Amino acid sequence: MKFEKKSLKFLEKYLNTSSPTGYEHKGQEVWMDYIRPYVDKIEVDHYGTCYGIINPDAEFKVVIEAHADEISWYVNYITDDGLIYVIRNGGSDQTIAPSKVVHIHGENGIIKGVFGWPAIHTRSANQNEPTPKIENIFIDCGATTKKEVEEMGIYVGCMITYPDEFFEMNNRYFVCRALDNRIGGFMIAEVARLLKENKKTIPFGLYITNSVQEEVGLYGADMIADTIKPNIAIVTDVTHDTTTPMIEKKKEGDQKCGDGPVIFFAPSVHHTIRELIIDTAKTKKIPFQRAAASRATGTDTDAFAHSNGGVPSALISLPLRYMHTTVEMVSKEDVGNVISLIYETILKIKPEMKLKYH
Repeated sequence: MKFEKKSLKFLEKYLNTSSPTGYEHKGQEVWMDYIRPYVDKIEVDHYGTCYGIINPDAEFKVVIEAHADEISWYVNYITDDGLIYVIRNGGSDQTIAPSKVVHIHGENGIIKGVFGWPAIHTRSANQNEPTPKIENIFIDCGATTKKEVEEMGIYVGCMITYPDEFFEMNNRYFVCRALDNRIGGFMIAEVARLLKENKKTIPFGLYITNSVQEEVGLYGADMIADTIKPNIAIVTDVTHDTTTPMIEKKKEGDQKCGDGPVIFFAPSVHHTIRELIIDTAKTKKIPFQRAAASRATGTDTDAFAHSNGGVPSALISLPLRYMHTTVEMVSKEDVGNVISLIYETILKIKPEMKLKYH
């Protein structure tokens, strides 16, 4: 699948816009601006989940969903010497923090800082060489007192993000922080665009949904599932490429960037919807991989599946390398194939489908 110039321009702007958990507003504005021409109506809930609707008056409702938030840090404690200690907002990885530049979202705008770390010369003399932990990583914003930090507009509760931006690598990969999971928001937006530009009519209401607060507990999906009350939900998120070093395939499965979308098997994944997706992939010759999750998928699929007395839900994942780092990588070919698989599956859904197992 060749990406349109306008699509890539949107993807770059969308990824480069900070949207930490609980503060997704700016990224959501970019996303809504892009999908507006392709839907009949846009809605936003109280916590910032956005959804575009095609056929808003239809009784049968299908959701395609991704989550919009990225991991980040909170300012938790400011020392008398003007250093900042942090707590996680989502699954932020303390081991990648040392020497990273950060943006502190203060009351007077963005202030730059750095995660400091003792020089190798001083560490190697210590038999118990320190390793990065939440308790010992700290941010230096160039201040020498707590008062000076506060005069910059930085207080406890301020959000901290990484400024790393989007690029393409070897014409094969997209690389950026927050591909988990704004690449999902991009893919469902592209499905809406294709439906509109290909003049496809669908016999149900389609809710293209970009949820907040997934990284801290699937909360946005939990809320919006109760609002929309869908009949079917197809969720897209990222999963691990397990072919890079130090990952145990016996535990994490065997998924690889470039080998296609990953279709999940799990208790929350509805057999009928999953088989429809697999049949679509086979019929349309879209390559795909399989993965299993034992109790929960850990994605918004679980929130939709367990809502409203049980919503038939399925998960199409995108293989990703280096999750929750600032250099997350996905295959451009996989991105195109996820878009195609969701699009083609949508065209096969019928309101009269039998959704009960018995």
